[in-house]
Amino acid sequence: MNKSEKGFTLIELLVVLALVAILSVVVILTLNPAELLKQARDSNRTSDLSTLKSAISLYMADFNTPVIGTSGYCYVSFTTSAPATNCGTFTSSTLSATSTGAGNRSVNGTGWVPVDFSAISSGAPIGQLPVDPVNNASWYYAYGVTGTTNQLFELATQMESSKYMSGGGADVESTDGGSRTDWFETGTTLAN
Repeated sequence: MNKSEKGFTLIELLVVLALVAILSVVVILTLNPAELLKQARDSNRTSDLSTLKSAISLYMADFNTPVIGTSGYCYVSFTTSAPATNCGTFTSSTLSATSTGAGNRSVNGTGWVPVDFSAISSGAPIGQLPVDPVNNASWYYAYGVTGTTNQLFELATQMESSKYMSGGGADVESTDGGSRTDWFETGTTLAN
């Protein structure tokens, strides 16, 4: 073998591979993929409730006497049994949890949000009702209507990531103006 040939020794290659492995572990621990997934689901939650709020508002603007649900009921997005009293989110003692339409994503009034979006004169603004990315008894969307005129509604969900939770860097739970600091609330009334 000619001494003028250049190359890496086995030791040099092993040292480089060890450094790459150490840097990879540091990056993975720094980024915390589980937290990033929670943040992605929370972003989806805020987007879904904003879309749903806009769709309900469009429906209410299109009708003189809109029917957006039964006052005193809490409608939920998951398919199993109804959650605990007051739906886990609404503080009003008049709300009783229901699973009516739970899990049904239809926009014709039979879905978990009992609003007939297909009756809007310009057509349904959404193709199907959104559900929580996890959608179980711990992570779900809740919807409630209050008042005798059926003009007041609230949509709510809990945040999963430490970033969007109450006290987090991008806290949406305690800064939304709602009555609960541990739930993200939106709608025409946040005092349920």
